[in-house]
Amino acid sequence: MKLLAIDTSTEACSAALSIDGEISEHYEIAPRKHAELILPMIDKLLVDAGCTLAQMDAIAFGRGPGAFTGVRIGTGVVQGLAFSIDCPVVPVSSLAAMAYGVMAEYKADNVLAGIDARMAEVYWGAYQRSANGGVQLLDEESVCKPDETFIPVSGSWIGAGTAWQTYGDELAARYN
Repeated sequence: MKLLAIDTSTEACSAALSIDGEISEHYEIAPRKHAELILPMIDKLLVDAGCTLAQMDAIAFGRGPGAFTGVRIGTGVVQGLAFSIDCPVVPVSSLAAMAYGVMAEYKADNVLAGIDARMAEVYWGAYQRSANGGVQLLDEESVCKPDETFIPVSGSWIGAGTAWQTYGDELAARYN
């Protein structure tokens, strides 16, 4: 299977290509430069892999939550690319993708994923490793004040995302 994936919903701009399970990716922290970076990233991935966009079986994208403009850029790019080659589009929660990445890298079973939503709010989701190795959302994804986040009452949890950088003390106080 050949899958192209992009995410422009946060300060990071990223593109990845999976060909029969082999993954290559480009990632750059580049606030407000996603529109100029994402297409060259995709082109480089395809050229380096020796394949074309038309060979993709599907295109996945970070559907948010996240920065409004970034989500729109990603959605528009994927819509245009998928329409041009008539392939399916797979929307992926940016919070769930973050949780999955943390689970894979740190062998964690529980992740509290949060993105700074600005204006003293966070995009928030509590995720647990599912039986099939994926991620399971325990409550709803939400946008709320840091002191209103859903914090599970038991288990060992890892915090991930920019919400922890901005509101770490406040969020940690809710968990303790």
